[in-house]
Amino acid sequence: MSLAKRIEEYLKRLLENRDAVEVQRNELADSFKCVPSQINYVLSTRFTPAHGYLVESRRGGGGYVRIVKLSWDVFPQHFLKDVYEELGMGIDQWDAEGVLKRFYEEELITEREYNILKAVINRDTLALKLPERDFIRAKIMQAFLMVLCREDYRE
Repeated sequence: MSLAKRIEEYLKRLLENRDAVEVQRNELADSFKCVPSQINYVLSTRFTPAHGYLVESRRGGGGYVRIVKLSWDVFPQHFLKDVYEELGMGIDQWDAEGVLKRFYEEELITEREYNILKAVINRDTLALKLPERDFIRAKIMQAFLMVLCREDYRE
């Protein structure tokens, strides 16, 4: 397992039963025997709003990183609208899968729906060149979000 994946899983375990967690970047780097920039990489690629997280940091001697889990089940339409608008003119496979994973974790979609949508947005399924592939993926994700927001489709 890659170092980035191990750091990601560790941070997600810390967040399992909490809404937020604060960690010292340097202490985290020491415990994983890596440089702080590796921690920054994990935070900037795997803990984004599209993945359902907000990262706040304070630099300096007593600096910390605070990771907040966005709660999409409180006002899902508001957050879904933000994600919808973030999609803009395209989304890569990594970010799209992150959005889907977070929807699954928040129980907004089932495991089956998660896996179906992952297959639909996969680069092998969307056998197009860039930037068309990311554009079509964004349109698929936007259509999915529109259905997810509809009250008349909820169980």
